[in-house]
Amino acid sequence: MALRCRGVEVSYGPVQILFGVDLDVAEGEIVALLGTNGAGKSTLLKGASGLLRVAGGSVELEGRPIAGLAPEAIARRGVSLMPGGRGVFPTLSVDENLRLGAWMLRGDRAAAAGARRRAAELFPILEERRHQQAGNLSGGEQQMLSLAMALMVTPKVLLIDELSLGLAPTIVSQLVEVVRSLHDAGITIVGVEQSVNVALELAERAVFLEKGEVRFTGPTAELLERPDILRSVFIAGAGRGEPGAPPALDPGGAPERIPPGEEAPVVLECASVTRRFGGITAVDGVSLALRQGEILGLIGHNGAGKTTLFDLISGFLPLDGGHILLGRMRIDWWPAHLRASTGLGRTFQEARLFPALTVTETIAVALERHLDSRSLVAAGLRLPASLDSETEAAGRVAGLIELMGLGAFAEKLVGELSTGTRRIVELACVLAQDPAVLLLDEPSGGVAQRETEAMGPLLRRVQRYSGCSILVVEHDMALLTAICDRMIALELGSVIASGTPAEVLDHPRVIDSYLGTDQATINRSGALVR
Repeated sequence: MALRCRGVEVSYGPVQILFGVDLDVAEGEIVALLGTNGAGKSTLLKGASGLLRVAGGSVELEGRPIAGLAPEAIARRGVSLMPGGRGVFPTLSVDENLRLGAWMLRGDRAAAAGARRRAAELFPILEERRHQQAGNLSGGEQQMLSLAMALMVTPKVLLIDELSLGLAPTIVSQLVEVVRSLHDAGITIVGVEQSVNVALELAERAVFLEKGEVRFTGPTAELLERPDILRSVFIAGAGRGEPGAPPALDPGGAPERIPPGEEAPVVLECASVTRRFGGITAVDGVSLALRQGEILGLIGHNGAGKTTLFDLISGFLPLDGGHILLGRMRIDWWPAHLRASTGLGRTFQEARLFPALTVTETIAVALERHLDSRSLVAAGLRLPASLDSETEAAGRVAGLIELMGLGAFAEKLVGELSTGTRRIVELACVLAQDPAVLLLDEPSGGVAQRETEAMGPLLRRVQRYSGCSILVVEHDMALLTAICDRMIALELGSVIASGTPAEVLDHPRVIDSYLGTDQATINRSGALVR
């Protein structure tokens, strides 16, 4: 066995995450580590690489115990970890990040230079942006940089945490081929993956975790025949419609959602919006119109300008050209907080929450603009107006927690949650603001496949009952086509296609530059068509 875990137990403070996990990975094998959000997949990788202390059990690398060793010592023995989410140094350049990735080769300049050349061959976009700060890259480009850093030193065992997170289908297909080539070179690979469809392309054997315990181990294809394991645990009832919806989102008797026509008023308009970073034009004269009650999808290659456009709309970046209208108001120079108070809600590629607050407290903070009483004096003296306002807010928080299936995490600190669970909490916070226009930046990022499949019906229901208009960036085409009325495709900051989902996804330039032909990476959720 290249890697063997026996009875592994790991905790975050008083909260135990793993309960006696066993994992055997043979030399040269690719194993997919799957599971529900918060099951402990990333925690197991961190424990094996020494980033978390293994409180119980053992971890062995090629028969030698490594549990309890420092992360540096484990890395020198041949274990390399690509962390989930943002695994880069944001204030350093791409080139400096890659140099840090080759820290074990600092005494061998020729080997370090060779590793740098291999990274450039695998990820040409990183070579183009070698002098840019890593924090200014798109989420997908940061994911590529994180993997490149892990590969700078050829490891014996490569641990990959969420390979497809934030990546366009064509990039995921390329990375799957990269992983296969590494496997052919004899590297043992353990990969955490939220999409079972992608895992089927990547590995022949899977281990499925739930609530810190192994529920299944065996051929990946057999997972598709186990509905008792692959079930939605957060967004319960989202696909059925009514059960579990709080009064704030479910007034009762709401009609089925009907896509708005061309006569519907425009609630958000971008006219020739442009943004430059030095000599690079990230957004090049983009124009779009979001109508009342519409769900508009925005797709494009990593670095196409999707998130930059969101930053311009929400006020995090100034315009270099064009203008933006929210309703009939021109908001080009409005600060972000004023746009939010006017009814513009937004999520991010990486959930931006308060790590030291509980889930309940975090959602309560998001309700601040809807409180009837904000007086510090009234709150300090516990006056009736303040108490009534707090009681009403607590009821709305409880409803949102029920809707999103977060009951088991209500009193847990946000910083202790998995990537996917934080994504669900962030969505609950945005819904608490009751926005008129909602910008969703990769809502399925880090969310398990069955959760993603339930998210589509949930978002449609939220739109139907709240009446908000939604502009959504997403790489999962099964989710996007299920919810969108129209789509717009970007390439190098410019619009290359617009129309119905079918029209855009059949556009030759969209297929060539963005989608590719691999159905598993295009449709990361839903039934896999081969």
